[in-house]
Amino acid sequence: MATVRKLLESKEFATNYSVESSLSVLDALKVMADAHIGAVLVTEKGKIVGIYTERDYLYKGEMLGRVAKDTPVKDVMTPKMITVTMDTTVEQCMGLMNQYKVRHLPVVENEHLLGLVSMRDVMLAALEIKESEIRGLENYILGSGFQS
Repeated sequence: MATVRKLLESKEFATNYSVESSLSVLDALKVMADAHIGAVLVTEKGKIVGIYTERDYLYKGEMLGRVAKDTPVKDVMTPKMITVTMDTTVEQCMGLMNQYKVRHLPVVENEHLLGLVSMRDVMLAALEIKESEIRGLENYILGSGFQS
């Protein structure tokens, strides 16, 4: 069963991007755009206090008439994050993302951030699992002499 540990080990880039909560939304957007990512963690004095995503920008920013350069990230971030551990399975991640309508899951153990798993990471892993299952079934069928 594939776990978050395997996802993080196989990620090409393991950088965890963050911004201070006092910075502007525009600053956070610049970090996200430069890194080609959809979310950044929000920190205060080195401690993670939330996450800021593309959806936060849409729903809590522009739609409410806020100006990105004048709005602190702390005013529009999501403070309550759904987190996972290294032993959380890919299937559990999919369930959490579906249940809570989130696309990013911080990986935390002993109150330390170990990484961030995105919906893309989870979907790629799920596809890999399904492809492996299909190959196994094909090999079983071909090896058993089953004819269609």
